[in-house]
Parts: sequence; structure tokens; C-alpha cells
Amino acid sequence: MAKKILALTGDQAAAFAMKQIEPDVLAAYPITPQTEIVMNYSQYAADGLVRTEMIPVESEHSAMSACVGAVAAGARTMTATSSQGLALMWEILYIASSLRLPIVMPVVNRALSGNINIHCDHSDTMGARDSGWIQVYCENPQEVYESIILAIKIAEDKEILLPVMVCQDGFITSHGVEGVETLEDDKVKEFIGEYKQEFSLLNVDKPLTYGPLDLQDYYFEHKRQQAEAMANAKKKIPGIISKFEPLTNKRYDFIEKYRLDDAEVGILALSSTCGTTKVVVDELRKEGKKVGLLKLRFLRPFPAEEIIQALSKLKAVAVLDRSESFADHGGPVFNEVRSALYELNKKPLMTNYIYGLGGRDVGLSQIKSVFEDLFKIVEKGGPKSLVNYLGVR
Repeated sequence: MAKKILALTGDQAAAFAMKQIEPDVLAAYPITPQTEIVMNYSQYAADGLVRTEMIPVESEHSAMSACVGAVAAGARTMTATSSQGLALMWEILYIASSLRLPIVMPVVNRALSGNINIHCDHSDTMGARDSGWIQVYCENPQEVYESIILAIKIAEDKEILLPVMVCQDGFITSHGVEGVETLEDDKVKEFIGEYKQEFSLLNVDKPLTYGPLDLQDYYFEHKRQQAEAMANAKKKIPGIISKFEPLTNKRYDFIEKYRLDDAEVGILALSSTCGTTKVVVDELRKEGKKVGLLKLRFLRPFPAEEIIQALSKLKAVAVLDRSESFADHGGPVFNEVRSALYELNKKPLMTNYIYGLGGRDVGLSQIKSVFEDLFKIVEKGGPKSLVNYLGVR
């Protein structure tokens, strides 16, 4: 039976989920605002509560490299990082996904330098969205806790075998305190099961190699296999989630619709901003305004069909991006959502808001202004500007 733990931060919720998973290996390097995840987990190890092999390394590049070696040898392996740490892993991110290694990595979203900034935006993981990793974005510590447990089951599925990033907003979620309902240890262990590596470097009866030279003869086929694995993930994830539902008594999906079914206009957003938007939706609903929210939980695999179904009846949609693509054509989420809706004969009017870069706060009044703009867009038949900057001076 689940129990309520009061006053857990997002980082503590991540560490607690990892404690219940008890990976064989954890290799990591500290970086704000992720440090407390591994710091808390290290305390569990020091107290004898987990038997994980902790590997302190000299950089995030080394952390991911150690994870690759550990998983290839047959160990269930995790790490965690943020921002420049994720950027330093860049080379090895592609190796991990290309070798089909089911590493699970909590990522605490933080702006990429420069200038130096330790606060939240999504530029780190958005830059890695095409690295072959599954990506999940969490609204609050409860979702962080449950998504990390789910991520293990998703990553290790034999028809998927892809690494997973579980993302939360730096300081906003990672250091924000909320109540979290946790499962019993044995229920988590039963759900995730024992990790069994089918292709282990340590299997002397069936010797193999990882990471050989891969030129024109096979490289293309291996990339296609990765694409098929992500397509398989799209098919398999709902079934994995359905087996998790009885433990939590809640429904997770690729997306979450909030008061959207009869809405005229809506906002699409990720992570903690969805909580703020829900408050505004409730306030405006009391005024008789038909507004709603579409929360995007999975960016990879990209839930195009679900997004089309959710947004197709709206008159106007605003996509909120907490990162800048520097393409002079909108943020990364906006462009993917807009592309998904392209085939519709009757599309909602769309506009994009870049917001919250470097931790810039977004409040109720700003979200309310976006809804007000959407009603004006409907009235005038189109947006005054395709790309807008919310809260910039």
C-alpha cells in the first residue's frame, strides 16, 4: 500500500525511487541542481540501505562511459545530471542509445551556458532530443518518483532497449517541497523485476563485442533499428503503463488533457508550468471562458497522433517553449507540434511563446495573458506574431 511522505523535493523523490529500484551500479558526477539526487543516494549506500556499486568519476563524460560499460556487462545502471553535465556526456549519449543500453537517467533541467546560469530552462534536454533517448517530462515530485520507476520497465523491455531521461525543472521542482505518495519497496521490486542482460560482455559461452567500427556496410541498418525501437516504444509504453496503474490508482499517458474536451482555446506545455497553467484554467473557467491545457509528458517517442486528437477541435493553440531553437521560426516543441498538425484540413490557429529562459519566473498573470491573446487570435483570424517572448524585458 502506498504511504504519504511529507516534504520531499523533486531531487529527494528521484533518489527515493532509485533507492527502491536499487540499481547494481550508479556512476555520477555532481552538478547543480542535480547534486542532491546522487548525494541522497550516496547516503542510502553509506547507511547500508542499498548494495549499489557507487562509482565516483572525474566528469559526466566518464559517468556515462562507466554506465555504458556497466550495462554492457549485465548490470542495471543509473546516473543523473543537468545542463553542462549533459552536454559533456553528448558523445556518449549517442553511443548508449546506439548500443541499445537501457540506462535510466534523471535529468534536472537547467540552462546551458553562457553566460553561466544555474536555473531552469529546457535547453539541455531539448538539445538531446534526437540522441535516441526516450524523454519524459514531469510536472511535480510525485511524477518524478513514479516516472523513474516506469522508466526502468520501459527501458528494459526487450522490444525497446533504449535509454530514458526523466526530466524535472531545476530548483522549481528539484528543490520544491511537496507531499509524495510512495509505494512499498517490495511492490516496486516486483513491478520492475530482475534485470537480465541478454547480450552480456561477461558471457564467455557467447562472446560478443560492443561498439565495433561500423562503416557503410551496416551503419545505416543500425540507425534504422534504433528508429524501429523508438516506434516499438510508442506501441509498448501504454501496455507498460497499464500494468503500473493498479499500484498508483492513476492514469499516465503520453499526454494529459486538462479541461480540454470542450475548450475553444488551449495551451500546450511541459513540466512544472503545467501546474501553473491548471490554476489559470480553473480561474478562467469560473468566468465562463472555455480554456484548457494539453500537457506533453513524452517528447520521445513523439505522440503525434495523440496531439492531433487532443488539439484538432480547438480554435487556437499556444505552444510554450522553455528553450530557444535560434531558428527564427519558433521553439523546438512548437515546430514539432505544428508539423504534427500539418495534415489536418482544419487546423487550429497556432502561436508560440518562448518563456522562462535561465529560470525567469512565469506567473499566473502571464499565463492568463496568453489565453487572452488566444481569444484575440480567434477574433482576428490569426496571430499578430508567430513567435512571441513571454516575460522578456
